[in-house]
Amino acid sequence: MPVQRRWYSVLYIQVLIAIAIGIAIGYFFPKTGAALKPLGDAFIQLIKMMIAPVIFCTIVHGIASMRDMAKVGRVGVKALMYFELVSTVALAIGLLVGELLHPGAGFNIDPTTLDPKSVTGYVTRAKEEGVVAHLLAIIPSTYVDAFAKGDLLQVLLVSILTGFAISRMGALGERITQVIEAAGQVFFRIIAIIVRAAPIGAFGAMAFTIGAYGLGSLLNLAALIATFYITSILFVLVVLGLIARLAGFSILRFISYIRDELLIVLGTSSSETVLPHMMQKMEHLGASKPVVGLVIPVGYSFNLDGTNIYMTLATLFLAQATNTPLTFGQEMTILLIAMLTSKGASGVTGAGFVTLAATLSIVPDIPIQSLAILLGIDKFMSECRALTNLVGNGVATIVVSRWERELDADQLHEALGSRPEISVAHA
Repeated sequence: MPVQRRWYSVLYIQVLIAIAIGIAIGYFFPKTGAALKPLGDAFIQLIKMMIAPVIFCTIVHGIASMRDMAKVGRVGVKALMYFELVSTVALAIGLLVGELLHPGAGFNIDPTTLDPKSVTGYVTRAKEEGVVAHLLAIIPSTYVDAFAKGDLLQVLLVSILTGFAISRMGALGERITQVIEAAGQVFFRIIAIIVRAAPIGAFGAMAFTIGAYGLGSLLNLAALIATFYITSILFVLVVLGLIARLAGFSILRFISYIRDELLIVLGTSSSETVLPHMMQKMEHLGASKPVVGLVIPVGYSFNLDGTNIYMTLATLFLAQATNTPLTFGQEMTILLIAMLTSKGASGVTGAGFVTLAATLSIVPDIPIQSLAILLGIDKFMSECRALTNLVGNGVATIVVSRWERELDADQLHEALGSRPEISVAHA
């Protein structure tokens, strides 16, 4: 008979309590709250330390164990097609909501009164990360450099090349694959140890956010924050909910299933903190290990639904706030540019702000210094971006697994605690 767990020993309960305490400390003792920033940073760094080796082992093992290289390509193409379709829908929804609700109307901000120095760092970084430079940056200086920097796209490239190489080595390749699988298990055990410190990380990160920016920083831009959160929630429930329904499961049950990960992301504002955990949970749902190993890591760079909604919505907000008129053609240009600049942005806090700066630097109509308006609230927005990105990547994994006929439907519904729903035929 299984031992009944105490309520206070459940991870998501601990994270919830930590977030509540962090908010209280940040509000009543702002200096103390701001000083607790290292706790959140340390937890994120501990997780980031493990992401490169975990992704490497997972992708290499997944590709090497498939044997059928045509299947690897097929899974990759299906995943990228899905990512592009859903990402475009997210970008379009951001534009549509911005046009309908006009969250920036009435601000009447004169861009010349804003301090351009406050966004200089973001603009410089955005210009350095142009399309060509961004593509070239995918190639690391050396094989080891990808792991030293922890660049997700570089690790993906190295992992895919290594996986293909090992798959062509016959019996020796099989032995190497077994060693890599064992190494991956070691890294996942380390992750399990680190995740137990999630409440401490969430406490520090939330205390810093409230202590440094204050709840008052939300009031002036409450309309934009509320619009973004409501839009993201509706996107998850309606768009991803419909996709989930067609794939044969409930989006609400899925959200409940990953509640631990969602709360950790809420506390840390970074979806990378739960990347390894999400991979394990997707396998537990019945998705095949090779598909999970390809879709989840690639999705962290190419399937950023929350970031996409934020980019187009925030762009229209800044245009409206500075009374910059935009034609339909200019809005379509923003949509096309955002489709490029959003690719490769990882789940780290602030990545969405950099991609927004990159978009505005290409669209000269909107004053680049207007980004300063959003600096104070970006930390609050990044939480919603990360949460939406996480749910989107989980749904994508199940959908692609079903397309590949490598989803155990019985295991899926048992894990979600639901009865099978009507699902579409396999693609």
